[in-house]
Amino acid sequence: MADRTTSSTTISADRAEIMAVIADFPSYPEWAGQVKSAEVLTTDADGRPETVRFTLDAGMISDTYTLGYAWQDGDGVSWQVVEPGKMVAQLRGSYRLAETGRGTDVTYELTVDLSVPMIGMIKRKAEKVIVDTALKGLKKRVEGS
Repeated sequence: MADRTTSSTTISADRAEIMAVIADFPSYPEWAGQVKSAEVLTTDADGRPETVRFTLDAGMISDTYTLGYAWQDGDGVSWQVVEPGKMVAQLRGSYRLAETGRGTDVTYELTVDLSVPMIGMIKRKAEKVIVDTALKGLKKRVEGS
């Protein structure tokens, strides 16, 4: 069973603003450090991205793969690999959003399973870098600072 990496931050915005940034995949290379490209391949009946092809360069983990998305009515989104890459065999994750009196708490959870052997400690460090960079980038992008 794969280990899960989870981290949270509070963003000074409402859920709708945050979800709009999360759903704007073509802009990910501008704020999600390791994402080099993100192309929406299909959308669901509501026009939200359903499958997205990513090219990722996170040091030890560099690959191109496709994720499928499930949107939870403004409370978050989850995803998993629908077309693995050469290194990424499985990638499951989610953003969960909860409005509070001081903004919106955003929790990012990520599990990565690789098709190449990698020491667990190094893989978890790579996951942590991906999660922390994504949360910091999301916060900066939404808050505009």
